[in-house]
Amino acid sequence: MKRSLLAIALLAAATAAFADERQACEAARGSYVSGTVVKGPKFTHGQFRKGVELSHTHLKLRADQDGQVYDVAIDNVFASGYQPDRPEVPAPIDAIRVGDKLALCGELYDRGVGIHFVHTNCGETPSPAHPDGWIRVVDGSGRAGPNLESSTNYCPLFGRGGRGYRQRAR
Repeated sequence: MKRSLLAIALLAAATAAFADERQACEAARGSYVSGTVVKGPKFTHGQFRKGVELSHTHLKLRADQDGQVYDVAIDNVFASGYQPDRPEVPAPIDAIRVGDKLALCGELYDRGVGIHFVHTNCGETPSPAHPDGWIRVVDGSGRAGPNLESSTNYCPLFGRGGRGYRQRAR
């Protein structure tokens, strides 16, 4: 009986946490996806802007919402451990493992089965095309951790605060 009550309490807490994440994402003008990592992360080279490679990390996530597998395109320049001279998955993205639960806020693409722009929008007013996105690891109790894509070090590459950035990651 005690275990059942504990399980119900944990499920209720997790459901409330995801509802809060969804609401926060809507306020940030993004699309919310949560789920379990089924593949990745994998480094992908990108275009150069002002001498800095706009590389990506890709992973696959099975969404809680619809069971589909989403391609998640993560812009490496917004990870705190990004180093332009190192073609590798930067920290803290490199700590993501198959089986991890993630909460994502960003822009859907590729007929809705891909999500990108899962990073800060450098302080600009959010819009559906430029949400103030994030990628967060969700712990066993349903709590989402900090945004793994919150570094603003490279925002000047995209103009004042990042406006005008619209690279489709595929």
